[in-house]
Amino acid sequence: MCGIIAYSGNRSATPILLNGLRKLEYRGYDSAGIAIHSDNTIHIYKQEGKVENLVQSLGNYEEDPTHEAGHVGIAHTRWATHGPPTTANAHPHGAGQDGVNRIALVHNGIIENYRDLKLKLEGEGCVFLSDTDSEVLSFLIDSHYKDDLAKAVSAALKEVQGTFGIACLAKAEPHKMVVARRGSPIVIGLGEDETIVASDASAIISHTRQVIYLDDNDVAIIEGGKVDIRTLDARPVKRETSDIDWSEDAAEKGGYDHYMLKEIYEQPTAIRNSIRGRVDLDKGTAVLAGLGLEPREIVDIQRLLIIGCGTSMNAGLVGEYATEDFAGMLSEVEQAAEFRYRNPIVGSKDMVVAISQSGETADTLAAVREAQEKGALVAGLVNVVGSTIARETGRGIYLHAGPEISVASTKAFTCQVSVLLMIALKFARSRRLSREAGIQIAKEIHRLPELVEEVLKQNDHIAKIAEDFTNYTSMFYIGRGYLFPVALEGALKIKEISYIHAEAYHAAELKHGPIALLEESMPVVALLNEGPGKEKTLGNVEECRARKSPVLGVITEGDEDAKANCDWYIEVPKSPQYTATITSTVALQLFSYHVARLKGCPIDQPRNLAKSVTVE
Repeated sequence: MCGIIAYSGNRSATPILLNGLRKLEYRGYDSAGIAIHSDNTIHIYKQEGKVENLVQSLGNYEEDPTHEAGHVGIAHTRWATHGPPTTANAHPHGAGQDGVNRIALVHNGIIENYRDLKLKLEGEGCVFLSDTDSEVLSFLIDSHYKDDLAKAVSAALKEVQGTFGIACLAKAEPHKMVVARRGSPIVIGLGEDETIVASDASAIISHTRQVIYLDDNDVAIIEGGKVDIRTLDARPVKRETSDIDWSEDAAEKGGYDHYMLKEIYEQPTAIRNSIRGRVDLDKGTAVLAGLGLEPREIVDIQRLLIIGCGTSMNAGLVGEYATEDFAGMLSEVEQAAEFRYRNPIVGSKDMVVAISQSGETADTLAAVREAQEKGALVAGLVNVVGSTIARETGRGIYLHAGPEISVASTKAFTCQVSVLLMIALKFARSRRLSREAGIQIAKEIHRLPELVEEVLKQNDHIAKIAEDFTNYTSMFYIGRGYLFPVALEGALKIKEISYIHAEAYHAAELKHGPIALLEESMPVVALLNEGPGKEKTLGNVEECRARKSPVLGVITEGDEDAKANCDWYIEVPKSPQYTATITSTVALQLFSYHVARLKGCPIDQPRNLAKSVTVE
């Protein structure tokens, strides 16, 4: 979603803010802007389009006395919600009288009652220049402002319904900024005599690794290196300091053309990091201390409920199948956005695993809170240390995949599946699974990095196949059992980055309607790995080819029968279908990447998409 960067210290703020905005570009945005407090004035600059448009509009800012003297500032990349992507709707938003900005604000989130607040403020004489809910918040803060920005922010936020991560400046308080959050992340980076605030640690890591993550309804007053955190009721609170556990280099392209390609190639290392120390090959089980559960407690759990959105939900489906397969235990996957709105049946005998790469996904976080209200045991499966879901669940498993910059998820998905397989193994060994069977599963999980390395060696072959797909406008993906979630993820990936319409179906569903669309211009990607259901899926492939639909098969290495039934094929190493979910997904990630590359699409920042979806 939108990105925030803010600075207070003894250096010129403008270059720090602009560099931070560049670090936040991966999140997806349509306009950018900065506000600098200098010469007893708040100077606001903003532009529609990319950050470089903003930079060019500033001209030679390095030699501009206004920027040189501005040591406090806020900046923002906006992803349009209320109002189109225009310069007027870009952040920061100012508020004041006679064209003088008494207040400047950047805001992530949605103010749900902004219409009522706007009518009230218009009745008091406020004139709005944008279509946004965020400008309403800036005027609301201004309406409460006397001589204390923190008090004005707290008073305004008590009137607000919705979510926010904000950073504010006041003209009359030149060295101070105030930040706050509810439902939208804010991280405070601690430097020497300076503080850098952002919505994402990637914008901070080049300056410091020591950070504080704000909790909901925290208000932080920042002046240089001083950070004073309070509640909305002005009660002082102390938040723990954390260390960012990855380097600045981890968030760079490292010689690759795109972040996505780099992250695809990082998957062997990412999976190793996810499973390191967690697979016990001697006992045939998984060591998952973060769950905080003894075997006896695991036995008492009657159902595993997995919640997530998008790619995370697709990973959850693999976890559902594995838990039922290994442990003989009831397992279900729920779309997180629907969870709290349909009065789900959840109780104290259920364990809920909430999956979110960012740990900030608004729908998933709402589902976590609903599950906790209903008495379930809730654990988070996230990639970002210190994220809201990680902190609010208090138990769970970090992926340790490293930063994922490309909007389209790759290594987070394969690490999520790896961890879910370990969770299924852990539950299984506490139930019916023998040590010998557990050892075999543990060995298969342990060799996943090597299997993925074998798939990556086919990059050039996959790129060649992709050349034949750039002119198609629609595709089908089909699979059965463990491979149905792979079809879902494969179709999602080609949609996200190449803009080719794609639909995933359980292979058996073709005959129940979709087969009417099969023709020469509708290629089908079929998951044909060795294992249960392969022969039936091959039958579906024959039905597709009989209707002239060309078929790309993802097959087990050396399967001549599958090769003979496909127009193109990608071979993956032989493995059980529960780990073939990962190798097949990596093959389809490369396929999607090369199709998008050949079409000239903006791979890392697809249109209309954002990396972290922090509003419902």
